Amino acid sequence: MAPTNPTEIVTHARLSSVTVPGLDRPAALITLDNGFDHTIPNTFGPGGLASLSEAIDAALAAQPSFIAVTGKPHIFLAGADLGSFATMMTSRDQVLEIGRMGQTAFAKLRESSVPTFAFVNGVAVSGGLEVAMHCHYRTLSSDITTLGMFEVGLSLVPCWGGSQLLPNLIGITPALQVIVQNPLMQNTLLNGRQAAEFGIGDILLEPEDFLQRSLEWAAGVVNGTITVRRPEIDRSATWDAVLGSAKVELDKKLHGAMPSVDKAMKLLALAKDGVTQANLDAEIEALADLAFTPELASSLYAVDLVRRQAKQPTGAPDPALARKVTKVGIIGTDPMASQLALLFTRRLKVPVVLTDPDSERLDKSVGEVHSEIDKQVANGTMSTGSAAELRSLVSGSVDRSAFSDADLVIETVFDDLSVKKQVWAEIEKIVTPECVLVTTTSSLSVTQMAADLEHPERVVGLHFFDPVTMTPLLEIVRAEHTNDATLATAFAVGTQLEKSCVLVKDAPAFVVNRVLARLVGEIFRAVDAGTAPEVANRALDPLGLPMRPFTLLDLIGPAVAAHVGGVLHEQFPDRFGVSDNLSVIASSGKPLLIDDELNPEVVALLTVGNQPLTEEQVRTDVLEALAQEIRLMLDEGVVAEAADIDLCMILGAGWPFHLGGITPYLDHSGVAERVTTRRFGS
Repeated sequence: MAPTNPTEIVTHARLSSVTVPGLDRPAALITLDNGFDHTIPNTFGPGGLASLSEAIDAALAAQPSFIAVTGKPHIFLAGADLGSFATMMTSRDQVLEIGRMGQTAFAKLRESSVPTFAFVNGVAVSGGLEVAMHCHYRTLSSDITTLGMFEVGLSLVPCWGGSQLLPNLIGITPALQVIVQNPLMQNTLLNGRQAAEFGIGDILLEPEDFLQRSLEWAAGVVNGTITVRRPEIDRSATWDAVLGSAKVELDKKLHGAMPSVDKAMKLLALAKDGVTQANLDAEIEALADLAFTPELASSLYAVDLVRRQAKQPTGAPDPALARKVTKVGIIGTDPMASQLALLFTRRLKVPVVLTDPDSERLDKSVGEVHSEIDKQVANGTMSTGSAAELRSLVSGSVDRSAFSDADLVIETVFDDLSVKKQVWAEIEKIVTPECVLVTTTSSLSVTQMAADLEHPERVVGLHFFDPVTMTPLLEIVRAEHTNDATLATAFAVGTQLEKSCVLVKDAPAFVVNRVLARLVGEIFRAVDAGTAPEVANRALDPLGLPMRPFTLLDLIGPAVAAHVGGVLHEQFPDRFGVSDNLSVIASSGKPLLIDDELNPEVVALLTVGNQPLTEEQVRTDVLEALAQEIRLMLDEGVVAEAADIDLCMILGAGWPFHLGGITPYLDHSGVAERVTTRRFGS
């Protein structure tokens, strides 16, 4: 008997008969709709699958000219209702039944003697894309922004035919990208044009009158006036070579940390033989193998964080208190200043003024913003009219009096407390008392920075992450005197910037940098003791982090890492040591890595002890240090709960879903209880 869930928001499959010119019989149109607007997407739970199955049966009984499936406005289908299914996956048999339910319903479209079409009018991910692929033909709307398959990134595999249908539709190389590689790049998805180029759709249509155009095109296919041609799928040894090469690269990156990747690669290998029932059954068995792993539990937790916690940040004040921001001032002309100018201009669409006493640097910085806008016109992501409007909003001034009517001023000057205090002392004399003053410091005390100001209550920290325009996290730092109106304005601006905001206490290095600094500190503690750098660098491979420690260090810069570590050492000398080797690397100016390998010239500079550790010992020390530091951060009230730290590590540092950020991993591995006597979660 099929599992059910009374909490499911059922996506109904509504059947209608449509008369289409050029055909003798009406077409059957099935519209997927859960009864809500596009902010609550269509998803399939047991009720939705049953509704689709019944609608297909009824359509076939009417003997239409063709059957088409489409979605409500802007949404085709956003896959499975993960919340609904998660509560039902209590046994392997139930998991197998969930897989069979979807495959059985969708197979009616694939096996139909009546031509079947998917009119993909909007979001189509995972189960949504699988529905479309079971149809004989597909039209795509050119304004689709979200299409793909994200199961592997959630420690699952496609289970409703996707791993077999997609490679047999578009070939192994693009299918590998969509099913495995894109999900590992923070669930990268395709837009409509990219999907059409991959061959996922048979025709790309403009969104205006999309349904009518799709019906007309389908009629042409049915009456023979339109012939659909698809490239032949290469099933030669190339198929195996592509997967073999990809496996080598994935092993280097993940080191076996994600069982879903291995399962997906095996399913893609099976797909070389075509879409067979045996291979479809293998999909369901693979899902059942993954259903009760800690990686899946952590991934579902992470999904909930990103969907819920990020949209309802703990501790955010009443949004009604936020002040309106109609003009932004930016102090500085470094790369971050340019990125912020572009971000604020694009999202807020208000005048943005950069200042610097050096007119040449200023002109260069404004020019960089204009250049980035021009690039977006060139690649087709922005119209010339929009570009002209944005360029007109960005300007520069050597005179800071240009900030006199600004509602928000943000500084990106050198991360030195005395420098920042001097900047704010000068700015406070220029701006209005209500103007919000924002620091981008990554580690300094915002409270100390504002201590000498007449209005310290309007100072707040916004800690962005590089690249500023793309990384979704924004740590919002409430200083000792920051008032609710300032904080509400910061949250409102963060939301307008399309960032996920987390409220953090004004504590050294806040969240992400403090966790990463403790990690890097433990790695250098091992190196200083005599552990070979390459051994220490490999120690965390089993976690499947996005990069090894020395790659992370190379990315953030040894000098920056040394600076942050120094700030933390002043506050917590018992846990954050000062590594002479890190200082040597920072002052050497030599590249830390060459072709992803440690630079032997840098290694030669190190002075180490005679007590080397094994990879396992280094890994144990790092994990125990992280558990200790996170518990202390929670005890100090740096954030409200462990979920905030996990969200920060996922969105700010790119830590994977299969770790749940970090605290679920520390829990299920036993590290949390061993070090802190209790788990972080329930």
